[in-house]
Amino acid sequence: MKIKLRLFLQASLILAGGLYFGGCASDDLNEEGYLKEYRGKSFQDSVYHGGPQRIPGRVQCAYYDFGGEGVAYHNKDTKNHGSGELNPANGAYLNEFRMKEGISTSYTKFHSKTAIDNNPYDLVQPPEGQLYVGWTSPGEWFNMTVAVEHTGVYSIDLLYTSNRGGAISLDRNGRPLVSAIDIISTRDDKDPVAWRQWHHWNVMTNLAEVELPKGVCVLTLHIVTEGNMNLAYLDFEPKHK
Repeated sequence: MKIKLRLFLQASLILAGGLYFGGCASDDLNEEGYLKEYRGKSFQDSVYHGGPQRIPGRVQCAYYDFGGEGVAYHNKDTKNHGSGELNPANGAYLNEFRMKEGISTSYTKFHSKTAIDNNPYDLVQPPEGQLYVGWTSPGEWFNMTVAVEHTGVYSIDLLYTSNRGGAISLDRNGRPLVSAIDIISTRDDKDPVAWRQWHHWNVMTNLAEVELPKGVCVLTLHIVTEGNMNLAYLDFEPKHK
């Protein structure tokens, strides 16, 4: 009876219009095995002092795990096209952020002669100096180790740009958590600056609802289609406080 009631409640949430994804207790042993075998480590540096990112809270995409290609991420080339390339390697923290790693990272820039990330075509103005993962392509992915404070259902918001739309998905401990989610394009043909199509920021609110158990887990974000997205952070908030 309890199982039937749980399935009924989950089905009701889906029919109500939200995307709801839950885990299965029978997967617990497999997930424990995944965590024991996983060779990635939580990110840390002089600014972020390490440890899993916290849920509820803000999970920064640029704080993807240490571990390198095939462990903490998969990228189609080995060059960071933001840090150390677009952004000069001049010793500045933001310009050189993770510049020797394969995932391309950059940060939001204000105060330019031609407005970049605080431009009039933003749907939402991002924080200044916000780090993000960019130059994304379909098939790429990255891991973020997180610590969930309380078992529960969480809604997810995403700060991003997307020149072409596309889709992303999320795994938890190597198993699907959220199937492909369509990302709304932020392209605006009224913008006369062509390269700024990659800098129209938006927040997708409640893009999914997920059931997360208490404890440490590894979230994997996949670029499913299109790419050309800049991914800043995921906000996880309890659905029922």
